Amino acid sequence: MTTAVVGAPSSARRYFHSLWLLSSRDRRVRYSTSALGYLWSVLDPLVMSGIYWFIFTQVFQREGIGGEPYIVFLVAGLLPWVWFNTAVGDFTRAFRKDARLVRSTAIPRSIWVNRIVLSKGVEFVFSIPVLVVFALFAIPRVQVNPLLLLFPLGVGLQGVLLVGLGLLIAPLCALWGDLERTTRLVLRVLFYASPIIYGLSDLPSPFRELAVFNPLAGIFVLYRSGLFPDQWDPGAVAVAAAMSLGLLVLGILTFRRLEPSVLKEL
Repeated sequence: MTTAVVGAPSSARRYFHSLWLLSSRDRRVRYSTSALGYLWSVLDPLVMSGIYWFIFTQVFQREGIGGEPYIVFLVAGLLPWVWFNTAVGDFTRAFRKDARLVRSTAIPRSIWVNRIVLSKGVEFVFSIPVLVVFALFAIPRVQVNPLLLLFPLGVGLQGVLLVGLGLLIAPLCALWGDLERTTRLVLRVLFYASPIIYGLSDLPSPFRELAVFNPLAGIFVLYRSGLFPDQWDPGAVAVAAAMSLGLLVLGILTFRRLEPSVLKEL
């Protein structure tokens, strides 16, 4: 009994140490041949923000959709979307990419999911200064308010959501390869079904009530409300928290049940 109590903290330390090493390895491999390094993690959302800003402000009239300045509104949604999109895309290959290590190592296999969440999460954190620069220099000036303190809660809640989804998606895709393509299609639809280029309040009824059940909606509220107070929606945040925790529990249970089958498949 004593050994178990003493060994538990040690096992946890080894797990988190291995998790950090694996996520660091992923980042080094990704940028090893890149001159721009981590800047690639912000170029995609910046280019997308520029395109949508041009389309909806210079080509079409937005008529109050989103917030002002619109470019800051876009960046505040697209940066966390890139974290979500790239992580979910990597979940589909989490086990097959490192099949030999997955089979041979003794560490819990959930680490192959969590390392993706951490690696992409670190890239997201490194991209936050870009949002700060836009918020400081964009015209008109943003309305910074105390809800900005909820920004870290958005980061944490998105991490919980991604861990739950990863524990679901990774083993399912390892067992059924067609789900990888299906996941890519779902992500394309989810981009437009999430309040990224628009806000929840811009949706007419009943679409707004339905959109609240997309956990990303409440998470984006946490990211944006500190800069756009009119985007605050406590109901959406509560639903996002409940759904993220529910998906985490479902992911843990699914992962435990499918792990033996995944190891046989690999």
